[in-house]
Amino acid sequence: MVDWAGLPSDRYLHDALIHDGPDELAATAVPFLLEGLAAGEAAVVVTRDETATVLRDALGSDPRVHVLDRDDVYRARTPTAITAFRRLAEQRAAEGVSRVRVVGEVDFGETERDWLEWQRYESVINVALGEWPLWGLCVFDAQRLPDPLLETARRTHSCLTGPGGRRPNPEFVAPADYLRSLPVPAEPLEETPPRLWARDVGDFVGLRHAVAAELSTVVASSDTVEDYLLAVDEMTSNAVRHGGPPVSLRLWVGADRVVCTIDDRGPGFDDPFAGYGPAHGEDLSRGGMGLWLARQLCDHVDISGDDGGARVRLTVRLG
Repeated sequence: MVDWAGLPSDRYLHDALIHDGPDELAATAVPFLLEGLAAGEAAVVVTRDETATVLRDALGSDPRVHVLDRDDVYRARTPTAITAFRRLAEQRAAEGVSRVRVVGEVDFGETERDWLEWQRYESVINVALGEWPLWGLCVFDAQRLPDPLLETARRTHSCLTGPGGRRPNPEFVAPADYLRSLPVPAEPLEETPPRLWARDVGDFVGLRHAVAAELSTVVASSDTVEDYLLAVDEMTSNAVRHGGPPVSLRLWVGADRVVCTIDDRGPGFDDPFAGYGPAHGEDLSRGGMGLWLARQLCDHVDISGDDGGARVRLTVRLG
């Protein structure tokens, strides 16, 4: 039996359960939720349907356990998922609940490119949720998930748990180190001539019209186009304000995605946590929101660079 008692309730705890099937899942996750309820804490399940069914059956449909739609939380972009959990903690705190226990199961997506965003997320939340009264028990099905995602579980959770107990994880990697170790994937479109290339950005209005003209040719919803145009605007403005000249922009339109890179020749960029929350909390009037907005408006945001400058690559899927 895992001893869940006596652990601090005023900061985020991030545990991983790597299980081999429903019995092992229920043997650990059910006591985790029930002991939280007995202590006056909230219990929430955000998993795929099969996992939620196992837990519901084992709990006897206890009405105190709230099951949320996983697509509403995890298939949103990663900063939105972080915001969702913060709001969940705020709502329960307003009701007098000291902590929220969450059994969560990330939907990593189908491709390695999709995996990367959620691999980043699993590490980022150690910091982004660090001061929030949440306890996450992230479940990973060893029979279903590929080895790279099981490796992510081991490297991004400070404790591992199972029917045999809860223990510190010797494979845990400090979040900043883990995030910097992840690759910036190659983008084949970058090997082709861009649809648009502004080599020295100076005329923002003209550039916006030029980007909008190219985006008007893609088959996508107006919301997708407008969101992407806003992300490009924000990141180009950031590069001009915080980077060094010249700032350049290249845009590619592929069959299934649009890609834009913004380069500057400033001092580079080395904050792996930037953009996973607003820079100044809820005060949107203070600026510093560009990267946070871009991460919410784009499917992929990749940042690279060195002493010679920084590059931001924005990708949105079409269709």
